[in-house]
Amino acid sequence: MNIDMPHPLSPEDCLVAIMMAISASDEDIGTSELVKIDTAVNNLPVFANYDPDRVRVISQTVFDLFRAEDGLDALFGLVRENLPERLYETAYALACDVAAADGSLYETELRLLEEIRHELEIDRLHAAAIERGSRARHMTV
Repeated sequence: MNIDMPHPLSPEDCLVAIMMAISASDEDIGTSELVKIDTAVNNLPVFANYDPDRVRVISQTVFDLFRAEDGLDALFGLVRENLPERLYETAYALACDVAAADGSLYETELRLLEEIRHELEIDRLHAAAIERGSRARHMTV
């Protein structure tokens, strides 16, 4: 599949793509998930030099990929090609936070998280720690 990009994805674009993918995986992009993405982009050090206006472009790219056959594979190919390996766990942590943002984890989200772990070769023990941290951050009273 050939997605015409005006320039290669930046590492930050890849992180946004992963967050949008997990949000869109259940076919219901909730307000809490969008707020989580917006908060991450506007507050985390990894996005310090990122243009937040790119979120819309990357979101549309993810939606286009999801409509295509083998689109998920294409997404992972783009991420592996443009995201430094040292940020793979960051991508997984952001995905976990977005998935947990609405207080529910749906089967489609769990499957995509599993696929992200596999595609980015996240060590199972590291993944469990990331998941536990995300769960702890999103608990309610």
